[in-house]
This record gives sequence, structure tokens and C-alpha cells, in this order.
Amino acid sequence: MYGTYLRRELAGRKKQTVIVAVGLAIAIALVIVVNALSAGVRDAQTQALARVYGVGTDLTVTGAPAQRGSDTGQRFDFGAGGGAAASDGSTTLKTSVLRASPARGTIDAAGVKTIAGTGNVAASTGALSLTNLTFDGQIAQQGAQGGTGTGQSGTGEGQGTGERPRFGGGKFGLNSFSVLGVDPSAGAVVGPLSSVKVSSGRALDAADAGQLVALADSTYATSKSLSVGGTIDVGGSTVKIVGIVTSSSDSADTAANVYLPLDTAQKIAGTGDVVSTVYVKAASASDIASVQTALAKALPTATVSSQADLASTVSGSLASAAGMIEGLGTWLSLIVLAVAVLLAVLFTLSGVARRTREFGTLKAIGWSNGRIVRQVAGESLVQGLIGGAAGLALGLLGILAVNLVRPTISGASASGFTRGGGAGGAGAGQAGAGAAGGAFQGGGGGFRGLGESAQAVVLHAPRS
Repeated sequence: MYGTYLRRELAGRKKQTVIVAVGLAIAIALVIVVNALSAGVRDAQTQALARVYGVGTDLTVTGAPAQRGSDTGQRFDFGAGGGAAASDGSTTLKTSVLRASPARGTIDAAGVKTIAGTGNVAASTGALSLTNLTFDGQIAQQGAQGGTGTGQSGTGEGQGTGERPRFGGGKFGLNSFSVLGVDPSAGAVVGPLSSVKVSSGRALDAADAGQLVALADSTYATSKSLSVGGTIDVGGSTVKIVGIVTSSSDSADTAANVYLPLDTAQKIAGTGDVVSTVYVKAASASDIASVQTALAKALPTATVSSQADLASTVSGSLASAAGMIEGLGTWLSLIVLAVAVLLAVLFTLSGVARRTREFGTLKAIGWSNGRIVRQVAGESLVQGLIGGAAGLALGLLGILAVNLVRPTISGASASGFTRGGGAGGAGAGQAGAGAAGGAFQGGGGGFRGLGESAQAVVLHAPRS
């Protein structure tokens, strides 16, 4: 009889049951989704750090930022005849340079040796972060009018009076990709290569030191139609691709588009025996703090960062998402939950007030006060269970939707590069026969601000 009466009462008060159940369902679903997203952001932050600094890296050491000079832009200069002439009279120009960011600090070989010799350092390796810029364009045939020369007898010299050639137009393009010089002998112990896996070909090894060989990121290789055994132009050098790599994590990208042996990258870029970052693995987790202190003392101008330091400085939409979810999301779910509970309490109290005559009838037929209380409590419990079950299902559907959409957020701000003004070409007619001659010299404007690339990771909300 208890169950029958309970079912009839809930069916007779459908509006109240639905309102309470929906309120609880929304609140519970919000709590589930917010907690899952918070866990997903934490995982994404870990992935962002791991893909840049490598699995197993405890500390990173970077050089002091360099002071920008008056001319830190990249120039592309072409002398007379510095191009390929086409049959239509146009000239094709192409050049490639590999360079480090002008404002990024470096650590010399002595500093790298000091780091490796510090107590409780189990392993360390250096890497040089570079950017390859490729300028290519086509200049149409220049329209110019020749003049007649007037010679000066006895001197053997003449001065042309021809007009300056007019620029005939052209098309120019600039492409770039990130390059990371790594120590092939470090392998997968520490550093950027510890967070990648070879999908085809082979990895770099100690025998590749000084060789024109490279690893290519799978995504970049696909976009540029690169494959194992093929070649790529890096800083004007033809480099053979020996392997294609992917991130060890399905939800993160690799640290660079192309990986070169460290000494090869230094030679092509002309940087000398320096690195931009040294990755350090401590002997044990308890030694990290002492190693960090020792390195900071040994290299006072360098910046020594632990994983905790790096995590606290992650910028971009990853940090914004974390703050929004942990702040607004948590408070929103708590407010909705409080409102749902308050509605349930108010509906229960108002229901009791409206059912005074009904309770009197129940007592008249022999129901005790305890049985009536159990009846009301049972109705509230069933409403809560319905709302809880619906909220659980709704929350799981929300997590599933997030995982299907797989939103991508960046773990660090990307500065990219900005292009300054370009300089034009100039021509001059020279003498003797009075024919118009000419040469194109392109003084490329400043290509500035080569900074850190965006660390894009895919957000995944775990179910538990």
C-alpha cells in the first residue's frame, strides 16, 4: 500500500515532481561537467608542458633575454644577377635563412658543461630554438628606356643619360617553420625528443651529429608533402628527412616542425656553440629544489625554472579557461544546486501545508504520524533520485559532447612575427654605348618578433 500510495501521489503532482527533478538534474550535471572540465584543463596543462619540455624534465635553464639592437630585423639581399631569369623576361628570387629570435637569450658551451656537472643532476641536454624563413617572389620585366652616352675623350669613361627603370610589379611570399636543434645522443631520456615517437623512418642517433638529416613533425610533413627519404630546404641547405615523428600524447602537438642535430642547426644558423634551453632531470624528486638553487647560483644570469614554475606561468586561453572553469563554473554549479535544493524544500513545505486535510483523513483511518512523515520523506527522496539519475545522465552526455567536439586551446601566447616595410629595387644606366643597364637589390624590411609558437592542446574531459 505504501508503494501504491507513493506512486499515485507523485503521479498526481507531476508539475512539482518535474520541477524538482529538473532543478536537481541541471545542478548535478553542472557539477559533473565542471569537475570533468577542471580535470581536463589540468591534464591539458600537463600535456602542454610535457610536449615543450619533454617527459621526465624536472628543470629548464634559459639564458638571459638579449637586448634588442637598433636593427634586429631579417634582411633578404639580392645582388645583380641574383635570380633565375624566365623566358618571359621576369626574374625569380628565392632565399632561405635559419635564425634565432634576436631577443632570446642563449647559453654557451661552458654553461651547458656547468649544468651537467652540478650535483644531483641525473641527465641534461641542450636545444636550440630557431625559425626558418623562406622568401620567394617573381619580378616582372622592368620597363626602361635607354639613353645615348656622351663620352669624354682620353678618359675611357662614359656617363649614361638613360632614365631609371620602372618597377614592373611582382609577387612575393614569406613562409616560415619552426626548427629545433637537439642533441641526438640524448635520446628519449630528457628534453623535447622524450615527448615524441617515431611513426615512420628512424630517430636521430649519435652518428647523426653534424649530418644534414632531420626529423619532421607528421602534421607538418603531411601539409608539405614530406616523407622519409625526401629533402627539405633549411637555411639554404638541403636536409634529408630520416624520420617522421608524432607527439607521445594524442591530445598535444610536437615542439617543432623540424628537428635537426644540434651542431648541424648551429652551423646552418651561424649561432656558434650555444643553446637556447637546457633541460635537466634531477636524480630524484626530492633533489629538484636543491638542484634548482645550485643552478641559479652557478648561472646567476640564467633563468632556472621547475615544472611548478612553468605551470604557473602558462598563458593564453589555457590559463583563461582554467580560471573561468574553476571560478565562474564552480560558483554557478553551487548556486544552481542551492536553488534546486531550496525549490525542493519549498515545494515540500507548501505541499505539506496544502495536504493538511489529506493527512487528517490518513490519521483517521489509522495512519500514525511517523508513517505520514515517512510518506512525505519518501516522495521527496524519489523526486531527488529521479533528479539525480537525470543529472548523472545529463552530465555524462555533456562530457561526451566535450570529448566529441575536442576543443583546442593554446597553452602559451604565440607572438609569431610581424613584417616591417620592404625596400624596393633600384636601377642605373651605365655608360659607354649608352644602353640602359640595371640590377635589382632588395633590401627586405624587418621581419621581427620571432617568438614562441603556440602550444595547442586538445581538451579532453575525463569521466572519472
